[in-house]
Amino acid sequence: MGVFSKFPRTFWAANVIELFERWAWYGFFMLFANYLTGSSDMGGLEFTQSQKGLLMGFGTGILYFLPVLTGAIADRYGYKKVLFLAFCIYASAFIMLPMFKSFTAVFLMYLYLALGAALFKPVISATIAKTTTEETSSIGFGIFYMMVNIGAFIGPMVTLLFKSSSHLIFYVSAGIIALNFIMLFFYKEPGREENKSDESLLQTFAGIFRNMGSIAKDVKFVLFLVIIAGFWTMYHQLFFTLPVFITQWVDTSALYNFFSTYIPFISANYSPAPGVMDAEFVTNFDAMYIILFQIIVSSIVMKMKPLNSMISGIVVCSIGMALSFASQNVLFTIVAILIFALGEMASSPKITEYIGRIAPADKKALYMGYSFIPVCLGNFFAGYISGNVYQNMSDKVMIVRDFAAEKGLQIQDGLSTNAYFEEVARQVSMTPQELTNLLWSTYHPSRLWMVLLAIGLLAAFALFIYNRVTSKMVSAE
Repeated sequence: MGVFSKFPRTFWAANVIELFERWAWYGFFMLFANYLTGSSDMGGLEFTQSQKGLLMGFGTGILYFLPVLTGAIADRYGYKKVLFLAFCIYASAFIMLPMFKSFTAVFLMYLYLALGAALFKPVISATIAKTTTEETSSIGFGIFYMMVNIGAFIGPMVTLLFKSSSHLIFYVSAGIIALNFIMLFFYKEPGREENKSDESLLQTFAGIFRNMGSIAKDVKFVLFLVIIAGFWTMYHQLFFTLPVFITQWVDTSALYNFFSTYIPFISANYSPAPGVMDAEFVTNFDAMYIILFQIIVSSIVMKMKPLNSMISGIVVCSIGMALSFASQNVLFTIVAILIFALGEMASSPKITEYIGRIAPADKKALYMGYSFIPVCLGNFFAGYISGNVYQNMSDKVMIVRDFAAEKGLQIQDGLSTNAYFEEVARQVSMTPQELTNLLWSTYHPSRLWMVLLAIGLLAAFALFIYNRVTSKMVSAE
């Protein structure tokens, strides 16, 4: 326990701020994919999977690109001021987002929300980096990542209680993010050097892009960022695709029956219909596992070299993600998410730690901004996998329409996606679950697991080669 006393007060304040921010973010984001594509009779917008993939992939990708700029802005103008601005944007975006229903309007409002997140991210990461040492960084970032997942776990669990109204989901997130205005009173600048430059904001941006050009010349670092983008492409399917896949294909009745018998509060509040559990509730097991095991895993890998920990973690993570899409059995899915979470715990915090170690002391926020570049690329690619690839391989809406066309069924226009599916099931004299099982065995939507496993293992292999080559370069020096 001695190591915990070595963290300053600002470290703990930053962790509480991170917890509230992640609570607000994941409170809506875990439900966002099903909100965008869900049936209109359940409050969904009925966007296509391709539209969902474009919106979530591009919008979230922009979120993770902007810290390259916002990190430098924070270094120049002050962390506390930037945090205040971020929370203002966050709160207003959460309030306005559910007011829009068209794809273009929702897309633009999501980009506005992404701006708030982009202002926040490099500041809080830089704070952790500045308030930890080489001795405490592994445990420090492990604690930070655990706080991320406490917020990620609590957020959906709270907002799912208000799922009967999509507006309330966003308003709850707005209320939680507002708590960070209070936390700002306890936050102090973590040793940031006062910027006395007379540069204008445009000159600051020009300097940032010059820095980007100089970093682009560092082939080794750029290669690392590109490889890690493969990991994030696979990882983000947890939010972009898995909730939709579970909603469409996984039989959650066994889990419902368990909670109905032993913890009826859960089956009563986290179920959209009798015998069915909310997909986001199932996906949220990932955050619960990390809350329970992150410190243990961080203690195990703290003495490992970051790259070795990343390689091992990515392999395990890839296997877990692939298995999550391989079965209709919800218990199988829960075990697969545990495997995924163990790999995530070993790899993800080490990525931030690795870049934090090599960043100059006076440019922590700037370098932490670059740590988000592979997450940005990963979101772009993940959006394509979750959009076009999922729609063509696994989307139940597209598959049932193909099935109806093959059978020559006549379905009236204007039905919600749920009503359309139920009408198809009625016309072929099946229950909705029987039709789901038939489509599963006929069209094999689980094939997506092969795509995700290939992406993850390719990233792990590339990082293995990268490690071998860079280790030889260091030895040669």
